[in-house]
Amino acid sequence: MFTKSARLYDAIYSFKDYVAEADLLHAAISSSVPAARTLLDVACGTGLHLEQLRTSYDVTGVDVDPELLRLAAERNPGTPLVEADMVDFDLNRTFDVVTCLFSSIAYVRTAARLRQATAAMVRHLAPGGVLIVEPWIFPEQFETGRADALVVDFEGGKISRTTFSERREDESVLDLHYLLRDAEGEVSHFSERHVLGLFSDADYREAIGAAGLQPATFEPDGLMGRGLYIATRST
Repeated sequence: MFTKSARLYDAIYSFKDYVAEADLLHAAISSSVPAARTLLDVACGTGLHLEQLRTSYDVTGVDVDPELLRLAAERNPGTPLVEADMVDFDLNRTFDVVTCLFSSIAYVRTAARLRQATAAMVRHLAPGGVLIVEPWIFPEQFETGRADALVVDFEGGKISRTTFSERREDESVLDLHYLLRDAEGEVSHFSERHVLGLFSDADYREAIGAAGLQPATFEPDGLMGRGLYIATRST
């Protein structure tokens, strides 16, 4: 996934306000589980959410990408971080809160794997705990044939990233092209392809229900306009 761009990740997504997002998450958690103390962030990436949430919770992170986890460890010294696939990870413990944010859930690609990943997260949820999932774009909202570009500063140079998006049946295919100009003026280029499943509201709700949680509520604004599914486990 981010095999080539991991070191650029934080610069590329510097537009995200992680402090504000953590505040919104804390409010949602406090409303559902006021006494929550432990939190697991699945697909934690470079640990920017963990960095903010660790001030309120005893946090743990899981991600499948070792380079992203290395960056997360630098940012969150002493925080338990585990390299594992969200579909079948097993930490042999439970948490008051389990999150899966920034649409990472869509990397499972298929509805069957969505159910597996949701079940794995719920197995790590304590009775009375809350699951919070930030979905990817819904199929009816996805714009195929779209091109987006951004330019950001990076270590005295510039990164330009262009994204070409298309839909292939129930998947969104994102071709990402990076042009990097370093502080000495040297220019390099590389590309990555990311494939994310396009899941409907019914798909998410079915996966959450099949995992044994109470019916999920959906907050349409969420953290950045993609919404949030919030579901609790019975005590």
